[in-house]
Amino acid sequence: MSDDEEILHVKKTKLLHYGSLEEQAERLLANVQRHEQTSEAIRKGMDAGNINISDEYMEMEEETNKEKTLMLEEFERRKRARQINVSTDDAEVKASLRHLGEPICIFGEGPADRRERLRHLMARIGEDSINKKKKEEEAERKHLKKEHETTWYHEGTMSLLNARYWIAEYSVPRARARIAKAREYQATVDRARAIQKQEMHKKLRALSISSSQVGDSRPVSYCQFSPNSKLLATGSWSGLCKLWSVPDCQQIRILRGHNHHVGAIVFNPQATLTMDDKSCCLASCCADGSVKLWNLESDTPIGDIEGHAPYRVSRLAFHPSGRFLATCCFDHSWRLWDLEAQEEILHQEGHSKPVFDASFQIDGSLIATGGMDSFGRIWDLRTGRCIMFLEGHLKAILAICFAPNGYNVATGSEDNSCKIWDLRQRKLVYTIPAHVNLISSLQFEKSQGDYLVTASYDNTVKVWAQPSWLPINTLSGHDNKVLSVDVSPDGQYIATSSFDRTFKLWAPD
Repeated sequence: MSDDEEILHVKKTKLLHYGSLEEQAERLLANVQRHEQTSEAIRKGMDAGNINISDEYMEMEEETNKEKTLMLEEFERRKRARQINVSTDDAEVKASLRHLGEPICIFGEGPADRRERLRHLMARIGEDSINKKKKEEEAERKHLKKEHETTWYHEGTMSLLNARYWIAEYSVPRARARIAKAREYQATVDRARAIQKQEMHKKLRALSISSSQVGDSRPVSYCQFSPNSKLLATGSWSGLCKLWSVPDCQQIRILRGHNHHVGAIVFNPQATLTMDDKSCCLASCCADGSVKLWNLESDTPIGDIEGHAPYRVSRLAFHPSGRFLATCCFDHSWRLWDLEAQEEILHQEGHSKPVFDASFQIDGSLIATGGMDSFGRIWDLRTGRCIMFLEGHLKAILAICFAPNGYNVATGSEDNSCKIWDLRQRKLVYTIPAHVNLISSLQFEKSQGDYLVTASYDNTVKVWAQPSWLPINTLSGHDNKVLSVDVSPDGQYIATSSFDRTFKLWAPD
């Protein structure tokens, strides 16, 4: 310690006691005696039953802690509420309340009160609760969509198994013949093929109305050429089906049997060729669910296919062999009927909405279905599996058609577009923005599929080149919606039927 540092001196305090120690001892002894007397008095009172002392006690501290915790939580919630940013747009506030399952409006509540209610609600359940709710709804929507896309398979009957074997044996030779024909066509000189296409396009550009006929007193809903191209069958909303001669459009026979709108009438692929006129040459369907079979000699049906009512049957199609008939039903399914065994062999579900149209591949091994759920499906009849899912349209598919090459499929939709699908690549290859109204029907040229014809509710029919899908011609002549279109097997005529109650034949000048 240096000499310069100051030395601190602590002064002890003195304790002074007043009075003698004997007095303090007496006072302490008196307090002890008083306490003993009090304890003795309490003990005597307890013995006498006048004083009751209980061991029970209240947890005042625990109750106080709970109240304190609740108050702190409330303060924290209010603090979080002040920090939460809520949109000032009343529509967004209502949408957020709707997502949270809360009432979007309470009686007497204004936009500011509603916004404050949303803020306190988000502070209570969490600021990201709306995003979590949206994610949960999106996950649920994806799950439902996946369930709709799931294909279920059930055990079939022996008749279905035999039919699958029969179709496999029938389709393989036809597939070989188709591939051989395609190779033969591919082997021709490019110049010769180009000249052939130029000639065909020249004829298509010269298409005009060859014949026009009033088909019925109600809209003519469907038309189709016979396999020999000498007859045209039409169906109308009056329930009547009619046969007309080609090309003079003279009425041959009226087929009476339906009592409601006819959806379609189709020829058996062997009718007018190798089949007897007394056999089942035609089939028609109706909006009341009835399906009727016809021959070429009688004006009354020779058979009925029952089992669809009360659901509408929109379209039907013959298998290339003529043995099987496919029907599209509004109970979200399509069915396959064996006309030889006279029974339903397949009731196939897979669409989430009504099935509107169907088309068989030229080999007979595949069938394409288009539904009002905006999806199409390609089914393998030999195995029963859905081998391709056609997803791309925004609205219902109203028309579907296989190309003669066996691997292209065209779909026409209520979204005004026509899409081309390739089974080899298993994908969409082209979208044609075809019309300004829905596409009601479409057909490929039936020998090589060199062009595609589409009909629409915009009163026009358009012809498209294949494979460039460029427009060749627009056929304008109907005064109202065009409901159906078909191309004759010999390629000489195009037939159209319309809401204006007429059907027309189009041919080059």
